[in-house]
Amino acid sequence: MGQSASAPSSSSRPVTFSDARDFTSDLPDECLALVFQSLGPADRRSCSLVSRRWLAVEGCCRNRLSLDARASLLEAAPSLFARFDAVSKLALRCGRRSDSIGDEALALVAARCPNLVSLKLRSCRSLTDVGMAAVARSCPGLRKLSVGSCCFGAKGIDVVLRGCPLLEDLSIKRLRGLHDLAATAGLVDAAPALRSVCLKDLYNGQCFAPLIAGSPNLKTLKLIRCSGDWDPLLEDMAGKVSGIVELHLERLQVSDTGLIALSARVELEFLHLVKTLECTDAGLAAVAEHCPSLRKLHIDGWKADRIGDEGLSTVARRCTGLQELVLVGVNPSIRSLELVATHCNALERLALCGGDTIGDAEIACIAAKCSSLTKLCIKACPVSDKGIDAFASGCPKLVKVKVKRCARVTPECANRLAASRNGHLSVNLVPPDEGLMEEQGSVAVIEEGASEESNNGGEVAADSAAVDAAPGGEIPTSCRSKSRCTATKMRLGLSAAGRNMVAFAIRRWSHGGNNSGLGPSQA
Repeated sequence: MGQSASAPSSSSRPVTFSDARDFTSDLPDECLALVFQSLGPADRRSCSLVSRRWLAVEGCCRNRLSLDARASLLEAAPSLFARFDAVSKLALRCGRRSDSIGDEALALVAARCPNLVSLKLRSCRSLTDVGMAAVARSCPGLRKLSVGSCCFGAKGIDVVLRGCPLLEDLSIKRLRGLHDLAATAGLVDAAPALRSVCLKDLYNGQCFAPLIAGSPNLKTLKLIRCSGDWDPLLEDMAGKVSGIVELHLERLQVSDTGLIALSARVELEFLHLVKTLECTDAGLAAVAEHCPSLRKLHIDGWKADRIGDEGLSTVARRCTGLQELVLVGVNPSIRSLELVATHCNALERLALCGGDTIGDAEIACIAAKCSSLTKLCIKACPVSDKGIDAFASGCPKLVKVKVKRCARVTPECANRLAASRNGHLSVNLVPPDEGLMEEQGSVAVIEEGASEESNNGGEVAADSAAVDAAPGGEIPTSCRSKSRCTATKMRLGLSAAGRNMVAFAIRRWSHGGNNSGLGPSQA
């Protein structure tokens, strides 16, 4: 009616690019930033290429960066941090064969990140105490400092502690400048805000002993492969640091004397004793007597038979709320295991590794009495199908079983056990011919290695952000070849994880099985 059939309709006209409308233009920058923060590094990088607005918003809302800290980063830093001006968590890593950033570059980075709360330095060998002083001046709100394989000394740590009164988490690993005893004199001997300290692979690490003993709010202490006698520190802490709840001692010169002194004045909830040959049943029993709230206990006895039935029996009677028990290179009998199974009704996670006395009778006892057990690892123990079959009717809450290098356990047994729960039980059997080169019970080492591996996964995305920020899209020297190096590290890390399934499982249990945490380069 009144319109020709051959007349083109305006509604049928094809839509061209010029007609397209950006529906996000009405979205406030704050809402767009929330969307970006929920994406992974690769997706964020892709989004930043959509438009100038998205590029600016993505840069302003990114608060985590992990960068290659080679010397050439000094040239790229101004343009890089002009885009990412809201960074609060920064990781600077340099390869072992590369020249790292120096004090000038670190001072520039610190000045561009006044809101920095977390700083991680890895293999930045050109840094000195002067660079750390620049961090203390520009970032007074710093709460976490992690230093590894750097060459400055104790004064560099000291100046940060004095200039950053809110520092809560301090991690010092392989710090090379502690050999000069004169340079370690007069260090700060108290940090009221400090809650966690980790010292690893240090020579003369005792220079930080006054700091540790003088931090009244300390909750977590990890001492790993540090030379010297550490009993005096534990004895000194006994009267000053009453709130400590987590103690991790690995390959350390420490004895029952230190354990007994400290446990008498604190209420430990997490205790790791890894290859501490001077710690015996007496020290473990003292911890159990004074710390009935113990929830996680990891013991690597290195098959020295210094810790066994007596210490475990006391733990079973006193620490009835125990939730996680890991025994590596320990030879308990059915007597102590039965006590643990009977008294520790809250036990949810159990790992038995390299125990020559853990056979079918001991495993059957666990299956019959550990009613709350959800996850179980058995490695290199003389168990057979008969012991594993006991879990078909025992441990009603069991959801995961891992059996590794147990020659008498067959695949048929694993299949029967998995079928007995109608698919609700995961059974993982690793034959004895796999992972033969693995060091027996390297729980603590593997835990950290897996954590560092997950951190390395974010480096490529973070460095790609640096590429985007470079003028003209040119790749900064500090970011070249990073993806190749990172890929190699990830392959090595995955290979190590495959060889150490028990320790990997333990690390996941400690975090409640949740693997949804963001990488270091994600906002």
